[in-house]
Amino acid sequence: MAEFTTNPTRFDPYKNFNFRVKWDGAYIPAISRVTGLLRTTEVVEHREGGDPSSSRKSTGLTQYESITLERGLTDDKAFEDWANLVWTLGKGLGSEMSLKDFRKDIYIELYNEAGQLVRAYKVYRCWPSVYQALPDLDADANAIAIERIRLENEGWERDISVSEPTEPTLNA
Repeated sequence: MAEFTTNPTRFDPYKNFNFRVKWDGAYIPAISRVTGLLRTTEVVEHREGGDPSSSRKSTGLTQYESITLERGLTDDKAFEDWANLVWTLGKGLGSEMSLKDFRKDIYIELYNEAGQLVRAYKVYRCWPSVYQALPDLDADANAIAIERIRLENEGWERDISVSEPTEPTLNA
């Protein structure tokens, strides 16, 4: 069976460097890193009293790992604004958090080398548990200032409406 059904001559897996993230219907600029989507289901072992020496295994609680987004520091306030919905210092008792809209669904898109959308995931009920507004600053370094946000989530699924596109060919 071909690895890529629409493009049977393709042998190379998709690269991990061409992606975009959006929430609230808008793409978030300058994101340079997204940690992977990881789901873990606990194993519950049990044994009946009459079983001689082995246990049985069944599924337990499923957990979705947090996702970290990183980007070079810009004037865009998307990370900060979302983090402030979870907690804002000095807002006054009862108004530090926006219970109405601190959770958001996000959408992660992966593109092939030609810039065509090849896979997408919906991540549900995310909220920022960690927000890093500034990295460590170092006058001796030669690096980009990185802003980070870690998102807790309640699950994700692949968007099955996104299918493998026909890859363009160059005419000789």
